[in-house]
Amino acid sequence: MPKTTDIRIQNVSTQTTQIKYRSPMKFGGRVVEDVVIFDVVVDVETVDGRRGRGFGSMPMGNVWAWPSSTLSNDDTLRAMVDLARRVAEQGSSADLQGHPLEITTAFAAEYTGLAERSVDTCNLAEPMPRLAQLVSASPWEAAVFDAYGQTLQANSFNLLGPDLISADLSTWLGDDFRGEYLDRYTLRTPKSKMPLYHLVGASDPLTDHDLTTRIDDGLPETLAEWIVADGLGHMKIKLNGDDLQWDVDRVVAIDQVAAETQPRRGCDRWSYSLDFNERCQNVGYVLEFLAKLQDRAPEGLERVQYIEQPTSRYLQDTPEMRMHEAARIKPVVIDESLVDLSSLLMSRDLGYSGVALKACKGHSEALLMGAAAQKYGMFLCVQDLTCPGASFLHSAALAAHIPTVAAIEGNGRQYCPAGNLGWTDRYPSMFEITDGTVGTAVLNDVGLGFDTNVA
Repeated sequence: MPKTTDIRIQNVSTQTTQIKYRSPMKFGGRVVEDVVIFDVVVDVETVDGRRGRGFGSMPMGNVWAWPSSTLSNDDTLRAMVDLARRVAEQGSSADLQGHPLEITTAFAAEYTGLAERSVDTCNLAEPMPRLAQLVSASPWEAAVFDAYGQTLQANSFNLLGPDLISADLSTWLGDDFRGEYLDRYTLRTPKSKMPLYHLVGASDPLTDHDLTTRIDDGLPETLAEWIVADGLGHMKIKLNGDDLQWDVDRVVAIDQVAAETQPRRGCDRWSYSLDFNERCQNVGYVLEFLAKLQDRAPEGLERVQYIEQPTSRYLQDTPEMRMHEAARIKPVVIDESLVDLSSLLMSRDLGYSGVALKACKGHSEALLMGAAAQKYGMFLCVQDLTCPGASFLHSAALAAHIPTVAAIEGNGRQYCPAGNLGWTDRYPSMFEITDGTVGTAVLNDVGLGFDTNVA
């Protein structure tokens, strides 16, 4: 029987905005200089006649979600934007009724077929990967969850129990979750604050010596300046993964800069995450890297909190890439590989010990994978896709409502501050960083937790 709180989508509208980066970001051998933000607004109505409006926003991170050796970045971006529109329009016109979790997971089965149409429309000779499909659909999913909370005048993270969702988690996650609901794996009140991971891109300057010219826009420009200005305690380091000497030298150099700078603000403890962006040929590279770092900067190795996706995202094609030995030294998390439950379970079998959640893979996907990771005792972190404005608040709200998430990445303020205009004034604790943390206590409003001002 339908619940009186079940919703149907009545209307949808979409728009895109292109924003130029303040400075280029280099990762995985690629350079990104701008971003297209896809926004979705949906109107919904409950069975008992209540109405509300929701908003979702996410960057179309095609360079990360669809790395291609045959297609241009413009090609992949065009197809992903086309799919985002198709998902928003057709997902909203489909005959779907229920809780947002039920609506979005049911319609997710259509993503591949819609992606094929987008690829055909754009005349591309390569299928769209599942990861790119999830990114394209994520703003629509966010809008549906936001609309649900707006309609019921409650925070969407507090609307995840059996009184509102007709099926338990076994529907999506298997028998281990029979009788359980997402309210068991989420917090009713967001954490008051969370550590922020600052990105150190492969081409980012560490000191004045690395600068050829200054941007002079009032923001920090070197790692040393960022540490002092934002009180950084967590740094995510982008590495090459195919140049061992460079990777070791880079981490040693960053650790030296941090060790020289942190005492100036009275800090004696800080952390790193290491991101190889899938470019390591095998786990042997990771082990050799860790051994060399131990020799050259043992305190730097001690500061490493976790390692991200060192080898190929295509786990099924590389079953020999086992991470057990590396994971005994530091948590090793999947990122690009994580697109569904089967990929999470496969990663566990291959020795991965953690999961990186991303709002850009879809709100339902993030909640479900967060529950699975908690059930199976895996390390958890939340990362963004250089998310500015509303998309960063969405990502942070997700992190603040999942109890075991260690920290959140947020690099929009570094590379895309123009996307934060207006949002900084409304949520200064989230965008004006002074002690290395974001003040997530403010993300307790109705809907996804923040005022989207779209009514």
